[in-house]
Amino acid sequence: MKRTGFAILTLLSLGVAGYALVVYGFLPLGAALHPEMRATYESQRFGIYAHVFAASFALLLGPFQFSSRLRARHPDWHRWSGRLYLGFGVLLGGLAGLYMAFHAWGGPVARLGFGGLALAWLYTGWRAYRSIRARETAAHRRWMVRNFALAFGAVTLRLWLPGSLFAGAPFEIAYPLVAWLCWVPNLVVAELVFNRRPHG
Repeated sequence: MKRTGFAILTLLSLGVAGYALVVYGFLPLGAALHPEMRATYESQRFGIYAHVFAASFALLLGPFQFSSRLRARHPDWHRWSGRLYLGFGVLLGGLAGLYMAFHAWGGPVARLGFGGLALAWLYTGWRAYRSIRARETAAHRRWMVRNFALAFGAVTLRLWLPGSLFAGAPFEIAYPLVAWLCWVPNLVVAELVFNRRPHG
């Protein structure tokens, strides 16, 4: 990944993680949400907090897993941060996200979209773990690219949703669509751009 692209990815990831930590750590639950969604969040406090904080942790660590310089200079840090990323960020965040998908506002389309994201995130994390345990480094990196593309859905959701509303789409139509748009294109880009050639 080129430096400019890596810098943008890192800034967006850290920015959204920081935003989530501030909003959910210091403001009343649901304060920054659409009014119709607040009741759901209030009734599922444990699930939403577990998902938000674990997923934010994954966003904070994720970009640095792809730094070849950091891997070369600090391989132990890479291994331990990778374990934390997968074991806490992806596992807890994915399970909590899957649970919350059943309660997602926006009807069946939104629930299926967010449920698919959670399952794909858990599956790619498991494959990344299995491949590195088998010392299949190239496969591990491909699965990690897919996994972080899914984690980055937290960022693209916050780009798609206001963009859709600004374009004039009603919230009740935009939100279920964004439940899919926030992650399916990310996987396509991951395959076409990052997994089509060997990593350096």
